[in-house]
Amino acid sequence: MRIAVLTTDVREDYREYHLQHPTFGTAPLALLEGFGLLPDVEVHVVTCTQQPMSSPAKLAENIWFHSLHVPKWGWMRSFFLGCTVACRRKLRAIRPDIVHGQGTERFCAISAVSSGFKNVITIHGNMRILAKLSQAPRFSYPWLAARLEGFVVPRTDGVVCITDYTRNAVRDTARKTWLLPNAIERRFFTDGIRNPGSKVILCVGVICPRKNQVEFIRALDPIADRHGIQVLFLGKASEDLPYVSEFNKLLSERPWAKHGGLVSREDLKALLDSAGLLVLPSLEDNCPMVVLEAMASGVPVVAPNVGGVPDLVRDGQNGILCDPQDRRSITAAVEKLLLHPDLATRLAKTARAESEARFHPKVVASRHLEIYREVLGL
Repeated sequence: MRIAVLTTDVREDYREYHLQHPTFGTAPLALLEGFGLLPDVEVHVVTCTQQPMSSPAKLAENIWFHSLHVPKWGWMRSFFLGCTVACRRKLRAIRPDIVHGQGTERFCAISAVSSGFKNVITIHGNMRILAKLSQAPRFSYPWLAARLEGFVVPRTDGVVCITDYTRNAVRDTARKTWLLPNAIERRFFTDGIRNPGSKVILCVGVICPRKNQVEFIRALDPIADRHGIQVLFLGKASEDLPYVSEFNKLLSERPWAKHGGLVSREDLKALLDSAGLLVLPSLEDNCPMVVLEAMASGVPVVAPNVGGVPDLVRDGQNGILCDPQDRRSITAAVEKLLLHPDLATRLAKTARAESEARFHPKVVASRHLEIYREVLGL
């Protein structure tokens, strides 16, 4: 089977045009790793950039890479018309059996549904839900991305939904849906439980109101000194935002908390290996990859009972759920695992075993092939 995967190149996101090798979002990267373990498929990764870049022709023995130069006018200002035309031209040369668009917020999904080939899309962030929750102003990027999502969902042959949260959001307009969680890179899978007595708590995510780090800090105030915890926040922070200023002020007053910024995948793996807990206090999330990565790494997880998270974390079985809008709920969930390391170890062992069966890249890639065959009527 010949598959075309439309996804974004992180070099474009960060304007790192000098780098010689492409990289992708965590979920598409793990899926491609899974495809690389299935030698009977031929995969073509197609992406668009605003500047030409040097790139390898192949990413693996059975995975080819195509980087398309599309000037700035061809992006959001034209609803990705330039990207759509460039992708369609390249896909006609590749002639895939099926096209898979990764994400609805940029060119990937609209290029897939406009390709002229059988296609599916995966929704990673529910743009219509996010725009509504943030009360996005008209013609802002979230507002436009929400409308782009509304356009593509009824026009694709099917939507791969990584959680029931997404499936419920598109059920009334999508032709077909499948429930299939994201894959995790193999590097995150460990043989055992790491550091069950560690007092290091990781909190990973862009520093912003939706990720709720400020409330999380305040929730830990009553127990931080009592338990001797060290909290490390990881993620991008835009210093011009008032929320980030408030976050930085709180950190400056608390020696037990610090911000490590944006880290590489290798560094995140190393930090998970030394952590005692991962806590995610988000107010909204679909399928947070760091939760899956912590589970695969044998790190106990406290996560919010919102969005698609309950699809991944079952309270008291493979992690602990909390109410992110209730400070006392966050405090109690974290302290429960600090006070009962045997419970934390049991939850982490269960999560580790489940992640192998549900999120291993070969498992998820094989399930994608089943979906493609269904679309193609094979």
